Amino acid sequence: MLVLRGNVPGPSRLPAMNAIAPSEALGASRPAARNDDVWVVVAAYNEGARLGRTLESLCRRYANVVVVDDGSQDDTGAVAARHPVWVLRHLVNLGQGAALQTGLAFALQRGASYLVTFDADGQHDPDEIPALAAPVLAGAADVALGSRFLGRAENITLTRKLVLKGGVIFTRLFSGIKVTDTHNGFRAFSREAALKLRITQNRMAHASEILDQIQTQGLRFVEVPVTIRYSAETMAKGQSSWNAVKIVAQLVLGRFVR
Repeated sequence: MLVLRGNVPGPSRLPAMNAIAPSEALGASRPAARNDDVWVVVAAYNEGARLGRTLESLCRRYANVVVVDDGSQDDTGAVAARHPVWVLRHLVNLGQGAALQTGLAFALQRGASYLVTFDADGQHDPDEIPALAAPVLAGAADVALGSRFLGRAENITLTRKLVLKGGVIFTRLFSGIKVTDTHNGFRAFSREAALKLRITQNRMAHASEILDQIQTQGLRFVEVPVTIRYSAETMAKGQSSWNAVKIVAQLVLGRFVR
């Protein structure tokens, strides 16, 4: 087992973490190389029940998948280790922003040319990765942002829709970036763009922080229609209206304490 202790770039608050190479995945063999330039980063916290299906689909398509087990209390790490993926583990739960920073930094360290962030819970469709990444691979954009409001948001509730639309309005006013979707974890980055981003908001405010940095760094971005599939489980673990207020406070505070 490869043990990484703070030598992966990222927030200084990151504790020691473990990394399991794909060749050490339990009961799994690495698939034939394909799409080697695209690394898929999956942040996972207590996703043992859903992660397996997500990874089965991703590993059929991509040889380089990084799962960051963000201090889960269930079998998330064990489920990930049964698949031909890189498994990184935070010893304590830090939040999705910190997990993504860890995964992106690790992929960059391994030489990734293009990076895709992908949710662990099955809301995203792996078949849509080629279309999402296409503008970045073609050099037409530095970042591609998935938009459920240009695509489809299946089974979304009115409350969730209103909260997300409020986030769009706030982001346009706060960051000056015109997007149709803000807290969508389905994104693609060129290596150069990913190297310029530094996620310091450990928890869910990281999504707005990424958009803020895209604007301030002058990165070229496009939005791409994607599908988000909601279920009772994913709705229950999603963001509440109160959390949306906390996200705004975290982002505003982060702007002034940099």
